[in-house]
Amino acid sequence: MSAARRRLWVTVGAVLGLAVTSALGVWQLGRASEKSALWAQREAREHLAPLGWDDLRVAAGSGEWAALHDRRVRLRGQWQHAATVFLDNRPMNGRTGFIVVTPLRADNGATLAVQRGWVPRRLDDRTALPHLPEPAGWVELTGRLAPPPSKLYEFDAQGQGRIRQNIDLDAYGAEWSLRLYPVSLQQSAPPGVADGMDRDWPKVGADVHKHYGYAFQWFGLGALITVLYVWFHFIVPRRQRA
Repeated sequence: MSAARRRLWVTVGAVLGLAVTSALGVWQLGRASEKSALWAQREAREHLAPLGWDDLRVAAGSGEWAALHDRRVRLRGQWQHAATVFLDNRPMNGRTGFIVVTPLRADNGATLAVQRGWVPRRLDDRTALPHLPEPAGWVELTGRLAPPPSKLYEFDAQGQGRIRQNIDLDAYGAEWSLRLYPVSLQQSAPPGVADGMDRDWPKVGADVHKHYGYAFQWFGLGALITVLYVWFHFIVPRRQRA
């Protein structure tokens, strides 16, 4: 390969590398901006009055559920323990386990899927389920509204039974004849109650500095490509000629 062609291919590679690193850096800055906005939204809604069943009924009529995400709620209802499911492969603080989901039903029949908490999974038997308290009668709980649990890849058989990979609220409600709202509630820890579930729910936007760090790395790599290209294609040949 001639020297001119070799220089051409190196130039093309440098331009592509700079374009890719710049695009990735800009993308990370965009992610940081999105998470900063979500964090600001969470902080602003933290000081609003807690919502109740009537507020959820109004939202169901308007369909404006996104406006209620991160809002605090205080609800009174009855647990539907027979419909409890355990979402698999849901780590918390670096540990493998389940998210426990149980519907809470109001006196008017409206129902909300509650992420009650997280429990560890046994390493010797992944199908073993922990024994959790099942309070009967009317209970009052607090928490924060959130989108339904995120969906993971699953095989067909993993969408049924008590242990599931994902939960589709429409299918889940039809399965148990429940009128579920299209949101979920991440329950806060009941004061003075030790029920064996962790509730260290991730706070969207708390890791915004991670994206700034990634952006710095990508832009730094792009700068390194530029410096190396200028050094070996301009400065070194000029010094050799001199």
